[in-house]
Amino acid sequence: MNTRELLQRYAAGERDFREIDIAHSVLAGANLQGASLRESNLAYVNFQDANLRGVNLRECQLQGTDFKGANLQNANLISCKLFDANLSDVQLVEANLRGAKLQGISLARSNLTEAILNEADLSDVNLNEAVLREANLSRANLSNASLVGAVLEGANLTIAVLTGANFEDANLMKAILNGANLTQAKMIRADLSFAKLEGANMAGIDFTNAQLRAANLSWATLRGANLTNASLYRTKLNWSNLTGAVLTEAILMSAKIYKTNFRDAVLDRAIMPDGTTHENER
Repeated sequence: MNTRELLQRYAAGERDFREIDIAHSVLAGANLQGASLRESNLAYVNFQDANLRGVNLRECQLQGTDFKGANLQNANLISCKLFDANLSDVQLVEANLRGAKLQGISLARSNLTEAILNEADLSDVNLNEAVLREANLSRANLSNASLVGAVLEGANLTIAVLTGANFEDANLMKAILNGANLTQAKMIRADLSFAKLEGANMAGIDFTNAQLRAANLSWATLRGANLTNASLYRTKLNWSNLTGAVLTEAILMSAKIYKTNFRDAVLDRAIMPDGTTHENER
């Protein structure tokens, strides 16, 4: 089947096109809303600005496929392999990408609000300025991903792998990161107000100028973390390990620090839970 026949049959009302092979075709701006292309070979197809809302792409071959600017709202991309694909500026609201292979691709500025991405491989992905509000990223792999300026408000990142990820200037308000691995991640100026990070591994993380107001970091590992000038107002740090952490000028007013380990931590000029300013010994 070629693209002309596909579009003619779609216009005639047909919607089931599973297992077709149209690799390297051009369907820019095409309307295939609600079609089933399950298990098809769509490698290197140009879908720029296409209407693919509600399309079933489960288990399709999507290597090098160009979706830039396309509408994939409510699309089914479960277990898809999207190596070298372009998903910049794409609408993926409520799309299902569970278990998808997305490593190294660009999702910059895409809208993934309420998208399902649990267990997906997003390592080395560009998600700069993407919107992932209330998205499900539990157990996803985002190691070394770039999420500069991304919106993850209310997102579920439970037990996600976020090692080396860059969340600079990102919005993670009310996000759930319980048990996540955030070693060596960058959270410079990130907003994690009211976020849940219980039991998270944040060794070596950079929280410089981060907002952690009323966040829950109980039982977390923050060995060697940089919390310079971070706001930890009313933050829960009970039973957490901050051995060797730097909290210079951090605000800990009204923070909960029951059984918190501050061994070898730098607290110079930090505002402590009782409102006093800490001065390190010289």
